Amino acid sequence: MPADRKPAHLEDFAPSRGTLAPRARFSSDAPSLDLNGTWRFRLLPRAEADTGGFEAPGFDDSSWTDLPVPAHWQMHGHGSPAYTNISYPFPIDPPYVPDDNPTGDHRRTFDLPKDWPQGPAVLRFDGVDSWFRAWLNGTELGFSTGSRLAAEFEVGHLLRPGGNTLAVRVHQWSAASYLEDQDMWWLSGIFRDVTLIARPPQGVDDLAVHAAYDHTTGAGTLRVDVEGSPDALVSVPELGLVDAAAGVEHAVGAVEPWSAEVPRLYDAEVRAPGERVRTRIGFRTVEVSGGLLRVNGRPLLLRGVNRHEWHPDHGRAVPRETMREDVLLMKRHNVNAVRTSHYPPHPHFLDLCDELGLWVVDECDLETHGFEEVGWRGNPSDDPRWRDAYLDRMRRTVGRDRNHPSVILWSLGNEAGTGANLRAMAEWTREHDPSRPVHYEGDRDSPYVDVYSRMYAPHDEVDAIGRREEAETEDPAADAHRRGLPFVLCEYGHAMGTGPGALEEYQRLFERHDRCQGGFVWEWIDHGIRRREPDGTEWFAYGGDFGEVLHDGNFVADGLLFPDRVPGPGLTAYARTVEPVHVVPDPAAGSVRVTNTWDFRDTSGLAFSWRVEEEGVPFGEGVLDVPVLAPGEAADVPLPVLPEPPGDGETWLTVSVRLAGEEPWAPAGHELAWGQARVGASEAADTDADADAPGGPEGSATPPPPAAADGTLGIGPGLLDAGTGALLSVGGLPVDPPVVDLWRAPTDNDVARHGVSLAAPWRAAGLHRITERLLSTGWEGEEFVVRTRLAPAAADFGMRAVYRWGAAGERLLLTVEAEAEGEWPCPLPRFGVRTALPASLDGVEWFGRGPGEAYRDVAQAARVGRFSSTVDALQTPYLRPQENGNRADARWLVLRAADGTGLRVEGAPVFDFSARRWDTAALDAADHPHELVPDDRIHLHLDQAHHGIGSASCGPGVLPAHRLAAGRHRLRLGFSPVG
Repeated sequence: MPADRKPAHLEDFAPSRGTLAPRARFSSDAPSLDLNGTWRFRLLPRAEADTGGFEAPGFDDSSWTDLPVPAHWQMHGHGSPAYTNISYPFPIDPPYVPDDNPTGDHRRTFDLPKDWPQGPAVLRFDGVDSWFRAWLNGTELGFSTGSRLAAEFEVGHLLRPGGNTLAVRVHQWSAASYLEDQDMWWLSGIFRDVTLIARPPQGVDDLAVHAAYDHTTGAGTLRVDVEGSPDALVSVPELGLVDAAAGVEHAVGAVEPWSAEVPRLYDAEVRAPGERVRTRIGFRTVEVSGGLLRVNGRPLLLRGVNRHEWHPDHGRAVPRETMREDVLLMKRHNVNAVRTSHYPPHPHFLDLCDELGLWVVDECDLETHGFEEVGWRGNPSDDPRWRDAYLDRMRRTVGRDRNHPSVILWSLGNEAGTGANLRAMAEWTREHDPSRPVHYEGDRDSPYVDVYSRMYAPHDEVDAIGRREEAETEDPAADAHRRGLPFVLCEYGHAMGTGPGALEEYQRLFERHDRCQGGFVWEWIDHGIRRREPDGTEWFAYGGDFGEVLHDGNFVADGLLFPDRVPGPGLTAYARTVEPVHVVPDPAAGSVRVTNTWDFRDTSGLAFSWRVEEEGVPFGEGVLDVPVLAPGEAADVPLPVLPEPPGDGETWLTVSVRLAGEEPWAPAGHELAWGQARVGASEAADTDADADAPGGPEGSATPPPPAAADGTLGIGPGLLDAGTGALLSVGGLPVDPPVVDLWRAPTDNDVARHGVSLAAPWRAAGLHRITERLLSTGWEGEEFVVRTRLAPAAADFGMRAVYRWGAAGERLLLTVEAEAEGEWPCPLPRFGVRTALPASLDGVEWFGRGPGEAYRDVAQAARVGRFSSTVDALQTPYLRPQENGNRADARWLVLRAADGTGLRVEGAPVFDFSARRWDTAALDAADHPHELVPDDRIHLHLDQAHHGIGSASCGPGVLPAHRLAAGRHRLRLGFSPVG
């Protein structure tokens, strides 16, 4: 399309025209008018300069459709969503964008309230993606970019009492799109609030709150700078400050400081002749000193998450009640910090962080990651033509959010490479808000930031950084500066699919090294888009599901929450990892070690209780008297004399830490932390490989039973094929023969889109198509022994397996032994056996770790107990089907039909299990959960071990301690009928 047919400035470097200077958002008694609601809408295929007159008040829009505002038009059937992680969905040719440029025209008419004052007024857009022009009553107001940033226009002189027409044209692509490549769905429209705000004479045009806290004296100081009225007065009645002059620092005496753990806010009023403004003030001081990030004099340990704004039906037009739900879920799962990846959030979210208590890294609306794919050639970060756009984005971020006590770091943006424009942003930020440090991860040398930040650094590197022994900077002049900075992982623990693994090991490094001040798991929520089949079946779409030519598949589904905000197993595990109170019971010593890991809050307000269970059945409980512990303090607390268990089963002590009273974010009784220990035996007893060995005692040999006339062989309650050794039934219950199983449907971390893949070498080795060859069968003493060899086609490595069948009373015993042969090119996905049972055995009960999914490096949230479920409820519905639903360290498992009949499986000592209504091949082949069709069997996996999970979907792989190498393996099980 010729340039003269495109809108002026669409492909300019200029960030805006006609907009007002950025300012804070605050609550005022000045009249305002909410312009959200139903607008008229049409979608055009291209961005043309000619408007066709749609902005005129008399324009006929009767052929248009309705569209809610806030909204993304793609979420309402106009065009389609598209997802890319890094790649720009258009040629990299800045500042130019495609001629095919979806353009949404929006119109809304409104009347002013009868008491609306004459005079100045501003029209505020809190978020429009990506480039928009606005007209009021036919007069153009200007244009703006910066999708997640507020823009205001002066409109008072254009308003009418009635029949006002507001017209907005939004283009999906613009020069600004090169600055917004932020690993999310490309969605367009007016997706945040639109508000008309009266601006009274001698009102409060802007205000900046400076509320500092001196931790050495406990005193606060307050200065409120006000623009618009030199006569403004400030009052904080609770502190005895009444009608104090604005622009002057006031010593307000002793105050309760604000922190994420104790988010104390004071109500303040700023009164000018023409306006009263209400705001909430939190006193706190943020600094980097002694090489550490401190608030109110104390170093922080950030237990954070990265949060994109997302709703499965509305995209980034997130309802306020959903924002509150997010903050409540974070607090209830022991999260204390949030990085607003990769843009400032809706301002209401920051209000909630102030109110309920979260540390916030407020990130500017900036990312140019797609330039990495061309070697960072032409990256705007080092191009002076983009300097104004970069600074504009930072000014608007700081200007809007500077009064939030929850905001403790400004982040320049994400994955924008390096360059002078980023340094300019940092320098401007320090000059205009020296009260907060500056963060940016993309420049490894970190010469102009106050925090050394990395993404997905492996554990050994984090350990070296903690010792300040990391590799030198590329620029030697920057080394001393960076080595003196505090360290945070702004992204780690990539929560894509099953996992993430090894969070515990990261947390121990954070606790060991003062310099390592925590991090932010990537990320909070899966960005799935809700879809429904004609029969009502609901599922969540990801990249490629809308016919995109270029997309990154399910990489957009990498959150701790599912799209409908149901917590995933990863969030449960993370909550356990970052619990604020560590509890380590030691029944042998008669004590419990309790450590308060909060930075500011003591343990008053917490209730400690104990409970003992035998095989998961409680037989004693009580209250534990724990002294109030200051932040960082620990104590060894005596245990009461525990009651004797009624039987001789395995006994466990659980100590639980709960809220004694209601908090604004959780009810009384909410569990914050717990610890467990076995009573009366060391945990080493759990791994006694000789316990309950099959076969009779020495010297009591019994002649083996003969095969029946039909070729079957009875061993205890089991019936086997005498020729092949295949198990046919247990107590009359038909079962598929247990066979050695080495394969699992690869997880996203096995696939490792941005890490070292295991799925690729597994498939290359043929582990998904292993076959088994029978070598021999026969009696060896009191065991019927089946020997086989497993191997994939076209490979000379394999595994010899031995199945030893025996009986003990009413149990059928199985010992599976295997030994690898040849050179295995990769670790094993799993080692165990698989079988299948009648589909009617839907009820599941077990004694082991639960209640949720657990794998060897992501098992911290699974406690020992007795649990029940259904086969369907055991599944974890990851957006892309994969290995899931494993339950760890089961001592016994029962699967029952409705009539009470079923099968009991026992471990010697323990086993992992999963059960589902489809086999692994079907799980591996499906792209979405709703494509999995139940068959007529329950497919049961009984495993000795799984390879760990890791976080190689974007980050490090499985740690050595959690790898499953091909070698010698042994699994011991017992089967008996139930009912």
